[in-house]
Amino acid sequence: MQSATDLRNRLRAIDHRGYPAYKDLRGQYDFGDYVLSIDHVQGDPFAAPSRLSVHVSGRRAGFPAEYYNTFEKRITLQDHLTRLFGAQLARGSKQTGGSGKSGLLAASRCGQEVLERTACRVGTAGAEKETGAAGKTGSMAEQSGSTAGKADSASASGKPGPAAFAPGSVILRFEAGFPARGRTIDARELEKMLFDILPGCVLNSLYYRKINQNKLKEAIELCEDQQYIRKMLPELGLCAFIANGSVLPRQSGVSDRPMENAVPFRSPSSLEVSLELPHRGRISGMGIPKGVTLFVGGGYHGKSTVLQALQNAVYNHISGDGRELVIADASAWKLRSEDGRSISGVDISPFIRQLPGRKDTRHFSTEDASGSTSQAANLMESIESGSSLILIDEDTSATNFMIRDKLMQQVVAPEEEPIIPFIERVRSLYEDFGISSIIVAGSSGSYFHVADHIIQMKEYTPLDITEKAKKAATAFPVFSAPQGRFPEYSKKRCPRPNAALKKDDRLKLKALGTSELSLNHDAVELRYLEQLRDSEQTMALAYLLKYLELSVMDGRRSMTELADLVEKLLDEKGLESLFAQGTGSGKTDFSRLDVRASLARPRRQEILACVNRYRKLIV
Repeated sequence: MQSATDLRNRLRAIDHRGYPAYKDLRGQYDFGDYVLSIDHVQGDPFAAPSRLSVHVSGRRAGFPAEYYNTFEKRITLQDHLTRLFGAQLARGSKQTGGSGKSGLLAASRCGQEVLERTACRVGTAGAEKETGAAGKTGSMAEQSGSTAGKADSASASGKPGPAAFAPGSVILRFEAGFPARGRTIDARELEKMLFDILPGCVLNSLYYRKINQNKLKEAIELCEDQQYIRKMLPELGLCAFIANGSVLPRQSGVSDRPMENAVPFRSPSSLEVSLELPHRGRISGMGIPKGVTLFVGGGYHGKSTVLQALQNAVYNHISGDGRELVIADASAWKLRSEDGRSISGVDISPFIRQLPGRKDTRHFSTEDASGSTSQAANLMESIESGSSLILIDEDTSATNFMIRDKLMQQVVAPEEEPIIPFIERVRSLYEDFGISSIIVAGSSGSYFHVADHIIQMKEYTPLDITEKAKKAATAFPVFSAPQGRFPEYSKKRCPRPNAALKKDDRLKLKALGTSELSLNHDAVELRYLEQLRDSEQTMALAYLLKYLELSVMDGRRSMTELADLVEKLLDEKGLESLFAQGTGSGKTDFSRLDVRASLARPRRQEILACVNRYRKLIV
């Protein structure tokens, strides 16, 4: 490893040379308090910025081991440090001049969700505490005696931490635009960035003694409270919880921040549940029981707002978001229609019987799905991914998939209608598979007959109207009676690799926000995956699709097995493993890879949803 003085000398030696000479700077440099690694140098000042990282030892960083001894707390700590470091870099960015991206300093831009990202990694190597598959975490008071290296190596949720990182050490990855005048190196300006601006950014964000320790403590304690609620959901027979006082509406269609002066959420007394949290103490809120729950009400009264909060409650949210104590089953899936999507070998026969032309729906494929066939495929794929809670809004559903009224049944004979509406299967989904449903409806009372709980949103306030609605429903005959047991269907799809893809690192990957990615110029449309929250998750999906196509798909492993393998890889080695050659070897020191600071971990549901929407998928 070279010294900071060596870097300064190199900079001065290449000043005023052609821009490619910057590539000579790649390597690691000891700055005393931290190590600076120049991992990738941009080709010219107008290209994507250079990739750098700072490495701070656990002894110097000084973060208490109880802040990263479970998987969830480590992710929270990493998220907090990324936000702090990003804010510091933003203040120092563009303080130097030049052409193109000269002077740019930037870290990952975190949203309202707390996500695992490649931007930051806190070493565990034995510091994470085993707390069981349910993600149970003890209180900080219980864990205060733990020290780095003494706790078990597995994390909460049974997730071992990446062992390549020493306990408590911090790696923060970021981007820098190396300065130039035209396409000539301006080494003096880069020297200013690396020697005058960067050290203060590191010191004021990655050293425990220098940051606001109370703010970090609050973030960790909030994480423990959130995990406690998640752990309690199945024990209380709930699929979701919304704390009283939560602020569910968002600022606007382009801002995910809480709306000012919004009506705080208040649970109806009949559904109110109280919990004793490790840090906040006793809280109360609406517990949504497992089964079939229906939200109804007039337009603009808050039905869809509640559902949107629940679909995003699969993630933890930061303090001040308003939804930080809104928690849903982590496997929850927002189901909707998706006209035009591709479908590959999905058994949709429980909902779509034989189509015209005797087209078999037990192994259904199409390049241009209709609203009903797409929603049926989306549901069967969500079952395949392990979802145990389905969220549906009638506004984004195919009407003929949801209901079929009596008049239509009389005019179009049952044998002429291939679609079995969801209302006839929703009970068996729960009774046979334990899959709950939360449905938003405002135009039809058909689901009153099959719902366990019916909640009316009135001026943004929930009212339990189950008894009233059930009584009213008796005056209207059931025209779509629930079927018996959920029918048998093909559960195993085994994708084969696409032979056209070459096994090399030159496959082009691209992400466009959360709406689309491309693998070798083949677009995968993701805009209807409403629980995909960050463009960095999209980029991670692109790398995962490449990994699955080149290394895992073999025509024998099922979709479920693919998801299990990916989760095992990410649990054990982190997202960094996606940048390794021979990922499965276990021999790569991931801390020394050229890792992009632009990946965030998606759920297994979104991973399989991405694979299923890949138009070159072969099943």
